[in-house]
Amino acid sequence: MGNLFWIGLVVLFGCAFWQQRRQTEIAQRFIEQRCQHLGLQLLNVARGEHVFKDDEGRIGWRTRYYFEFSADGQDNYQGHILMKRLHPFRFHVPPHRMPETLVEN
Repeated sequence: MGNLFWIGLVVLFGCAFWQQRRQTEIAQRFIEQRCQHLGLQLLNVARGEHVFKDDEGRIGWRTRYYFEFSADGQDNYQGHILMKRLHPFRFHVPPHRMPETLVEN
């Protein structure tokens, strides 16, 4: 009976690890696509903390991912995405300066 408990625990840990890796890959792909769509240069993506409540107080397991981006290659800003299971739940890009465009006469 003791061996069955440990095997179940290892399987549970393995499933949780696999699910977290899958969520991380989906979040990174989503962040890359969104930054490309907004014309931003993605610099870094990192998994943050796990949260059990969102900003509105709803209960549920969510994972926050932080990412750094640049608008003109010289500045650096940090945004975040909140993932609920395998779906992007909230995407936040802070206000940032857009690069000046050249005006031709």
